[in-house]
Amino acid sequence: MKKRDAILIILLIVVVDQIVKIYVKTHFEYDEDRRMISHWFRLHFIENDGMAWGWTLDFRWGKIVLTIFRLIAVIWGVFYINKLFRHRRTAGFIVCVAMIYAGALGNLIDSLFYGVLFDKGALFNDIQGSFTRYEGLSHFSAHGYAPLLHGNVVDMLYFPLFQGHFPSWMPFWGGQHFEFFSMVFNIADASISIGVIALLLFHKKLLRNPAPAS
Repeated sequence: MKKRDAILIILLIVVVDQIVKIYVKTHFEYDEDRRMISHWFRLHFIENDGMAWGWTLDFRWGKIVLTIFRLIAVIWGVFYINKLFRHRRTAGFIVCVAMIYAGALGNLIDSLFYGVLFDKGALFNDIQGSFTRYEGLSHFSAHGYAPLLHGNVVDMLYFPLFQGHFPSWMPFWGGQHFEFFSMVFNIADASISIGVIALLLFHKKLLRNPAPAS
């Protein structure tokens, strides 16, 4: 596998991720839900101030700490991918790492720049101690809603495959409503997850060094 192939994979994922995010950000109101193919595939616009899959750090400085961590991880990733080529890792392993890297870069772009590029975004409320939603559509603007490093990640992919209630006899959750799959995520999150899951499932094959060239 050549470096340009890994670069193309990363660019493709990042570009598609950003196109979808920008479209949703500028054409959906916050918390708007639109059915796509069926009831189990929807676009549901929310903003994630924390990590992938909606996990958050509920304090003001959590956002900037997380953004700086993402930035360091992305910079380190460049050197790590170069190292993989020097050590002639398998193409499958490099593809998985490239997908993880692309997902991290895609979400980093949101965190770094969306606060200064768009006029509206979820903001931290000191009284509530959490981030709050906004009304109306967001637009590109010279006056952003937050400083650099404080942008929120755009999430929109929602697959509520089925829902129901836990049996009443079940401890702790008996009778409570459940939904599978309830998380809202984005293409970058999916890219990270697919890369990680593939590494976990096929690590023995993917980590095997290819035979030296004759």
